[in-house]
Amino acid sequence: MQDYLYIDSSAALAPVLQQYRQSELLVLDTEFVRTRTYYARLGLIQAYDGKTLALIDPVAIDDLSGFWSLLRAPHITKLLHSCSEDLEVFAHDGGIQPAPLLDSQIAAGLAGQGHGLGYAKLVQQYLGVELDKGESRTDWIRRPLTESQLAYAANDVLYLYRLFPELKQTLQQQGRYQWALEESARMTEGRLLPPDRELAYLKVKNAFQLSTMELAVLRGLAAWRLDKAVKKDLALGFVMKDHALIALAKKQPRTVNDVLRLKDLTDQEKRFYARDVVNIIADTDYSRLPEPIDVLALKPEYKAAFKLLKSCLEQIATSAQVPVEMLGSKRHINEYLGWYWDNRQGQLPLLLQGWRGELAAETLQTLSL
Repeated sequence: MQDYLYIDSSAALAPVLQQYRQSELLVLDTEFVRTRTYYARLGLIQAYDGKTLALIDPVAIDDLSGFWSLLRAPHITKLLHSCSEDLEVFAHDGGIQPAPLLDSQIAAGLAGQGHGLGYAKLVQQYLGVELDKGESRTDWIRRPLTESQLAYAANDVLYLYRLFPELKQTLQQQGRYQWALEESARMTEGRLLPPDRELAYLKVKNAFQLSTMELAVLRGLAAWRLDKAVKKDLALGFVMKDHALIALAKKQPRTVNDVLRLKDLTDQEKRFYARDVVNIIADTDYSRLPEPIDVLALKPEYKAAFKLLKSCLEQIATSAQVPVEMLGSKRHINEYLGWYWDNRQGQLPLLLQGWRGELAAETLQTLSL
């Protein structure tokens, strides 16, 4: 077992950060708790530069500004695995996104190791080590953490550092290391922007079913729910469920008693928010109606076009030995079709940009959809 430092004071953290600033590679991971909250609660930060493995306690240390600034250092590659949630934590707690960034899950996919590999599987494939995942459900906020929990956390950066040289070499031999950096950097885009309350309604499930008048009501309700969730640090669904918002937008109750009679809301939702809901509906601005939500899948030509595009991408992915899920996911295909059917106006779809464009652009331009 690799030795590690448990760091729970600013005084102990400072020299380690100074050492890390001399490194070219820093492996990172976070442990957090997120059950009912809007924001994840950061419980532990793991860092390893090949010399010092540090378990940094953000519960005990008030000022982590030195660590957050380290993530900006341009000469240090920050290596994480499947880091979407880590990036969310960095954005909220540190107001920062790491750069340059390499996600080893992305890198492994581009290196031909398979799509969406978990950390334990990646370690097994490269190092032949079976990791114990017994502490994966730990309450990382609770103190003290046990030796078993700390060892588990340490392993999440230890083995990633050890397998990285072979992974990097494979990518460089394939001419794909820059691809991996490009795709990893894309994961950080927009994460430092506040959530757009005006567009929150577009993320409500089944919003496409509503008329423009109903969407105007939903827009106000979704913005209110987002504000409430952020203020109370509650997950959106613990403020009010999506199906309840849809029902309110359709039925538009005018009084508290109208709300109380609805079967679509829980008793708690009615008790806490009936008055808010009535006020929001009454204040709906119908002078600027949202555009109808255009659902590509409802177009008569969608099914055939999607099938053709997916088949084409599968052939390209097989030839290039990259997972088709990475090259062209459903989201990528829909983005391309929306752009194509909009007379190829607006921002170039991802399938025609960067490494995807290198592989697919020439072939896609021959397709008639």
